Amino acid sequence: MYFIHTPQVDAIRLEVIMPSAGLPLSLENSLVPFFTLNMLLEGTKEMNSSELDDFFDYYASEVEIHTGYEQQGLSLLTTRKHFREVLPVFRSLFTEATFPEKELQKRKSQKKLTINLQFDQTGARGNQLIRRVLFGENHPFGYISEETHVDAVTKRAIREYYDQYFRVSPEIFLTGNLGDRELAEIERYFGDLSFDEGKYSMPDLETFPEKRLTEIRPTAVQSSIRLGKILIPKSNPDFFALMIANTALGGYFGSRLVKNIREEKGFTYGISSFLGSLKSTDYWMVLADIKMGYAEQTIEEIYRELELLCSVPMGEEEVSTIRNYLVGNLLSQFSSPFDLMTRFKRVHLQGLDYSFYEKQLHYMKTFSAEEIMVKSSAYFRPDTIKEVIVGP
Repeated sequence: MYFIHTPQVDAIRLEVIMPSAGLPLSLENSLVPFFTLNMLLEGTKEMNSSELDDFFDYYASEVEIHTGYEQQGLSLLTTRKHFREVLPVFRSLFTEATFPEKELQKRKSQKKLTINLQFDQTGARGNQLIRRVLFGENHPFGYISEETHVDAVTKRAIREYYDQYFRVSPEIFLTGNLGDRELAEIERYFGDLSFDEGKYSMPDLETFPEKRLTEIRPTAVQSSIRLGKILIPKSNPDFFALMIANTALGGYFGSRLVKNIREEKGFTYGISSFLGSLKSTDYWMVLADIKMGYAEQTIEEIYRELELLCSVPMGEEEVSTIRNYLVGNLLSQFSSPFDLMTRFKRVHLQGLDYSFYEKQLHYMKTFSAEEIMVKSSAYFRPDTIKEVIVGP
C-alpha cells in the first residue's frame, strides 16, 4: 500500500490496481476481463445493483472502474466521515460479485453496438489500426474487439476469470486524511484478501511489415490519418529530449503541425502528436482527421515538419515558448493531493519514482535547441514511421 497523507482534505480515495496485460487468456476470451470489471457493480451476494447504487449515493461515495491496456482495478472516493461504513461494501466487490445473466446480456448488446460504431467512424477505426500496426494483432495493445469475442463471453468464463485471475498482484494507492484508526480498517478488510502473485508475460511485438496500411471507405467524408512508431521507455536518458521534440511538432496548440496544417492550409480542424506511455516502453503518434482529398498532402507536410525538426535548431522564441508551456503544464499536474498520487502511479508502474519529475523539470529549464535537433534526427527517421489511412 502507498499512502499520501493529506490532513487539509477530508476526501479519501482508495484505489486497488492490478495488472491486466500478459495474463494467460486466449484471444477469444480477451473481452472477459472487460466484462468482469464492468459488471462488479451489478450485484453482490448481499446487494443487487440498485441497492449498491443507493448505498454509495446515501454515503456520498463513488466507485469507479479502471480498465486499461496494462492495469485494471477499482477506486473508492468517499469522506473520512463515511469511510468505515462504505469500506466493507467496497471490499465485497472483490470477492462477492454475482454477475447476473440478465445484466450480462444487456452489456453484451451494448458492447456490440460500440464495436460497430467504432468500425464505422474513421477516427476510431484509425486508432485501432495504428495500434495493430505498431504492436501486432495478437498483442494486447494491438488487439481489436469483434462481435465474435463478445459472443464468447459467458457467465462461467467471467466467474472463472474473477476467481483465478482478477486478484493478481494488487497494489493499494491511498490518498486522504486518514489516521491509525482508518488504516487499521483497511488492514482489517484487505489484509485477508486472497490474491496471487501472477506469472504473466507479454507477447513479442509483431509490427506491421509494410510502411502503410490503408482501409478504403468510399462513403466517408474525411480521411483519418495516423502516423506512429515505438519509442523508448521513460527510464531512457533520451526520453526528455523526445518529449520536447514532440511538443514542438504537435504537442500543444501553438505547435508546428497546428500552424502549418490547420491554420495555414486549412486541411483539418485539429492535428496533434503525443507520447503514449506503457510499462515497457513509450510510443509516439500523430493524429488528424483530414478533409477529403488532402490526406497525402498532409502526410507530406508532416514529414516536412519532421525534417525541419531534425535538421534545423529551434529559434530562441520557440524554445522560450515551449519551455514556459511545459514548465507551467508540469506544475499544474501537482495542484491537488489526488494529483500527487496520480503522478506517483504513472512513474511507479514503470519502475521509477518522484525523482523522474525533478529531472524532467530540470531538463525543461535547461535544454538546448541543438540537442533536441540531434535527438530528433536519431529517433524520428521517416523509414521507421508507420502510417494508417482510413477514408475515401
